[in-house]
Amino acid sequence: MSYQVFGRAIKNEYLSLGTIITAAVVAYGSMSGGKKEAAPSGSSLKETIEKAKETIPLGAGSSEEEQFIKNFIAEEEKKAHH
Repeated sequence: MSYQVFGRAIKNEYLSLGTIITAAVVAYGSMSGGKKEAAPSGSSLKETIEKAKETIPLGAGSSEEEQFIKNFIAEEEKKAHH
């Protein structure tokens, strides 16, 4: 059996192979992802963490809340180092 596609007769075998190959190519392309940029070789983990702390806002509503968050983070870092 065959189907008419754009005025031409195409067999079922070719349609099924085309569908399977297309699905495999799309799956492979979606799993490969994008290119990952390498981290700068001069920066260490501690430097990266410090930069993140400086640039990311805490989102505190008041200065008391901001101080509480900073103290909490400092205490948790002390616990993590021990």
